[in-house]
Amino acid sequence: MKNLVLAVSVAVLLAACGSAVKLDNVPVVDKSGSAVAPGAGGAPSTGVGLGNVAAVDLSKSGQDAAMQAANRLVYFDYDSFVIRPEFQSLLESQARFIKASKARKVAIEGHTDERGGREYNLALGQKRAEAVRRALSLQGVDESQMEAVSFGKEKPAVLGSTEAAMEKNRRAEIVYK
Repeated sequence: MKNLVLAVSVAVLLAACGSAVKLDNVPVVDKSGSAVAPGAGGAPSTGVGLGNVAAVDLSKSGQDAAMQAANRLVYFDYDSFVIRPEFQSLLESQARFIKASKARKVAIEGHTDERGGREYNLALGQKRAEAVRRALSLQGVDESQMEAVSFGKEKPAVLGSTEAAMEKNRRAEIVYK
């Protein structure tokens, strides 16, 4: 009888711990309230095969696209939200690009490695996103053009528990909407 009660208790506990919430495709909501698809602002898909690679246009619109495709990642040290000096020039160039058009909007997504609890990592990811948002603001980017969000450890860039993999996951991404 004890075994039956124990088995039922474990089954109920496991069922209660399950979640139907999908964390893979979390939409970002801009300040106007419209949903933005995950990955919005990234490079447009050019097709599956290598033969579908688009040519680079060096006109003004081509420069905008090239700037958007440029590196938009800021990496952080373990358990830190301090922007390292090597990312200052990246943030300066991103700030110039964002300020060039008042219509440009960005989401700054904070991420962490897998160490630590979910709540702690969400808070640390938010602090990282806010640090990048403040740095861009100090460069003159209007607050209404930026939104800081945290994904914590939910969307790793690299899977694995090696130090190299975790370094790539401690980041803030500037995503154009």
